[in-house]
Amino acid sequence: MSNHIEQAMKCLPDGIDAALISSPENRRYLTGMPSSAGVVVITREKSYFLIDFRYIEAAREKVKGMQVVLLNKMRDQLQEIFLRHGIQRIGVEDAFLPLAEFSSYEKCFPQLEFVKNSGVSGLLSALRMRKDKEELRCIREAQRITDAGFSHLLDYIKPGRTERDIALELEFFMRRMGSEGTAFDFIVVSGKNSSMPHGVPTEKAVAHGDFITMDFGGVISGYRSDMTRTIAVGDVTEEQRVVYDTVLKAQLAALSAISSGKECASIDKIARDIIEQDYPGCFGHGLGHSVGLFIHEEPRLSPGCHTVLGPGVMMTVEPGIYLAGKFGVRIEDLVIVRENGIENLTKSPKNLIVL
Repeated sequence: MSNHIEQAMKCLPDGIDAALISSPENRRYLTGMPSSAGVVVITREKSYFLIDFRYIEAAREKVKGMQVVLLNKMRDQLQEIFLRHGIQRIGVEDAFLPLAEFSSYEKCFPQLEFVKNSGVSGLLSALRMRKDKEELRCIREAQRITDAGFSHLLDYIKPGRTERDIALELEFFMRRMGSEGTAFDFIVVSGKNSSMPHGVPTEKAVAHGDFITMDFGGVISGYRSDMTRTIAVGDVTEEQRVVYDTVLKAQLAALSAISSGKECASIDKIARDIIEQDYPGCFGHGLGHSVGLFIHEEPRLSPGCHTVLGPGVMMTVEPGIYLAGKFGVRIEDLVIVRENGIENLTKSPKNLIVL
């Protein structure tokens, strides 16, 4: 991950002398190792990773491209770094740094200026946007495990299983396959519950005629995958089939339109127009988002996002239709943007499966 810190040093925003990074995901992005504590200091000449005794041995072995410092007296150690490099203005992660922690820095270093809107958060978000070869390897493996989890569920799901049963079985299976954990809290919702896009698994038992929407993902080296499939149990009505086919049509249209140079909002519009034609107001979230160390990263496939896609950007494509009190359908794939299209990492079938 030394390349990540080198890029950050080269692109440090104008108007600041250094950046202070403390969020776990951005620390991991820059250092290449997970930790529950520590701070990264980026200057234009050199960078530092201050980490306590619990992690120091691993950090000295793994972290490249910056000086690893055993953290014992943070104030004095930071003061030494600031003086060594003549630091006066320090940019912080305004998107993640708690107000209490920000105030603490100001009290400890009253002679220095800690800048909230410094562009540090935006810089790191922009750097994380295009995945390198190692990042893509991790996400591919996470998605491979996710696909295997879906295949496993097709043999597990039956009437009488509860939503919680299914979610737990999926998590245990994926962990056994090598996932570090869950990419997020899994969504497993059935019947009327499936009309809630971010519903929570309950003790509701799956019944004949239910749609089941399952949104889940794996984790490899901190990098996440994300996939949604909706399946049916026993039988489907004509209305269910039409809704499913509409969502699939919208997703396929969006997938075929994605390539480098396309604006995010234009891709969202393609899928949204198809759904709105027959189901106005039933697709209330964005079409997709990027994925990496965070489950939701920039850019977003949404009406208000005018970011232009580039090669190496990871995106989900997840249209849905949600009929309150009846049922919902969402289909989600994880893709890599390429010059002339996409590479779809999601291999699970998308035809309507009726168990």
